[in-house]
Amino acid sequence: MVFSGILYGAAQDEFKEAFLTELVQLCTKGTLPIIISGDFNIIRGPNEKNNSNYNDRWPFLFNAIIDAFNYRELALTGRQFTWSNNQQNQTFEKLDRVLACTDWESKFPRTAIQALTREISGHTPLFLNTGDPSTSTCPPMFKFELGWLLRDGFMDMVRDIWLSVNDGHTPLEKWQAKLRRLLQYLRGWAKNVSGAYKKEKKTLLEKLDELDNKAETMLLTSQEVNLKHVLNERLAELLREEELKWYQQAKTRDLIEGDANTKYFQLVASGKHRKTRIF
Repeated sequence: MVFSGILYGAAQDEFKEAFLTELVQLCTKGTLPIIISGDFNIIRGPNEKNNSNYNDRWPFLFNAIIDAFNYRELALTGRQFTWSNNQQNQTFEKLDRVLACTDWESKFPRTAIQALTREISGHTPLFLNTGDPSTSTCPPMFKFELGWLLRDGFMDMVRDIWLSVNDGHTPLEKWQAKLRRLLQYLRGWAKNVSGAYKKEKKTLLEKLDELDNKAETMLLTSQEVNLKHVLNERLAELLREEELKWYQQAKTRDLIEGDANTKYFQLVASGKHRKTRIF
């Protein structure tokens, strides 16, 4: 057994002392191997920031806590920094990290931390891979996705297919024939749309990732800043459709206003899935 925790550190200086105190209390409670990850909102040294605006007070205390409990920061690959303020003159910092005790690391020696693409967030998501192979073998199921309603021309397409079928003698038979044809068409259409969606999202993320990496070492031109804005707007549209997909699978009426909720709905859907599965 192991203990894991996800933390969010205070961004305001007046609350950082209380956060570090809670961190110490958390680390002293358990006897299980522990791993802690999250946005600590504290850098560990001047090399974790791309400018000279540096105060050693909180990094000193943060490093002292890490050393006192003999924790190790798992090495990050793919990025030097994990947060950006997304301004014209960008500030980059490494605020997100994964800390583990030596017992945890010895249990999972093949663990790797990979930086993913930030998408439209200011933070870079971190992917923790323990090296264990996935055991998921569930085939995908066809379902009508609410996100399709956001696509231009979708309603016209459905109407044309519906009106093109007139098989059957009774109203019920005609309705069933129309429904069968629509379902058959949407199955093939959904596969093509899904492939195009993944391809476009991948292209957008690659371009944004390229601009982000360039911005870590030099200022972006005005054209590049405008391009980044356009790419982010299009990516936001795609992510909204993805969010609706997970919202539908979660089968929940809860909605968090003012933020992207994809991860929330994924967790709800995964929780419901685990309740009906025997592993």
